[in-house]
Amino acid sequence: MPRFRLSRSALVIMIQLFILFLLTLSLCIKSRQAAAESFLPSGESPETQAEASEKEKDYIHWVDFDVTAQAMEQAFRYDMETCQADIHLDWIDLLAFLGARYGGDFSRFQANDLDTLAERLKNGETIEELTKDMKYFSYYHEAYSAVLGGMVGYFRQEIDDPGWGSLSGQGQTKGQAQAQKVQQSQETTPGKIWVTKYGLRAFSPIAKGFPYNDYDDFGVARSYGYKRQHLGHDMMGQVGTPIIAVESGYVEAIGWNQYGGWRIGIRSFDKKRYYYYAHLRQNYPYQSSLSEGSVVTAGDVIGYLGRTGYSATENTNNISTPHLHFGLQLIFDESQKEGNNEIWVNCYELVKFLHMNQCQVVKVEGTKEWTRVYEQEEDGQPEKRDQQ
Repeated sequence: MPRFRLSRSALVIMIQLFILFLLTLSLCIKSRQAAAESFLPSGESPETQAEASEKEKDYIHWVDFDVTAQAMEQAFRYDMETCQADIHLDWIDLLAFLGARYGGDFSRFQANDLDTLAERLKNGETIEELTKDMKYFSYYHEAYSAVLGGMVGYFRQEIDDPGWGSLSGQGQTKGQAQAQKVQQSQETTPGKIWVTKYGLRAFSPIAKGFPYNDYDDFGVARSYGYKRQHLGHDMMGQVGTPIIAVESGYVEAIGWNQYGGWRIGIRSFDKKRYYYYAHLRQNYPYQSSLSEGSVVTAGDVIGYLGRTGYSATENTNNISTPHLHFGLQLIFDESQKEGNNEIWVNCYELVKFLHMNQCQVVKVEGTKEWTRVYEQEEDGQPEKRDQQ
């Protein structure tokens, strides 16, 4: 086999090309370094700028809300049972402790874990002591507070006046009978009185007595317009079913959207939560009193289930199955409200939990509307302006 021989001149040329390559590479590296340094203030290192940038973005960027309805209900019961005790167990504290322990994975949830935690707190240990070595407790507490904040607390609600005798007790929802104080002076409706309660003041999105079915459909594929994930929870029901405000807040968006059809968006008073109700009824989607900026109270009828959407033409029924698309967006910074930084959470387990508190409604004779039977108020809530 003939041996390959490299001439002396060829070898010199190859060496020169290699040296030229090294010199070019060195110049490129130095040029990039100089360019990077030119964007830094005088005397500031790249590490310092990165730290400052991170500090500006010091808020939660994503939340996987995996808490089960069982865990929420059990924690809520402890909160309710101890609301007037010397040691009050906060349900968000309990859930955040378990979130930190499970790494957010509530498929690991065991009721005994929550019972043990509750007993330790009742026996005098504090949540600060129990979580001092939990690196991520503060994250879970902030995240779960963003989802559940405002749902449990004191509020005022109408109930039937026992003195009238006919409908006594029907105004009390399950699990909310404790911490009541009758306020006779606030009676505004014949046959009803106001009481102060502590308990669940958020409601299911579907009114009491109206059937629906659902399943966990968060994240499944959608193709209308463009490929995307389903960032909400669908609740299939009958056209015209009254849709209920889950929490009190302001109407931030109302009108037509080609994806959601007739839809309404309500922002909580603390600005952390944006509730999205979509595919509302054709021709009469909303309660007539509502407009952008309206104040709504948890339990108010805000609209009616339908199948509008998937069309750029307003008031079009292009959804095959009537349903409510219910979504919950978390907002830790206003930059997350719209765009690629939006945080939508899976509401399936939350809706199961809220089913325990469905709002009782009645038809308004001579109209297409329904209204709540028992009014509710919360401390610090802005007054409803004249919305007619």
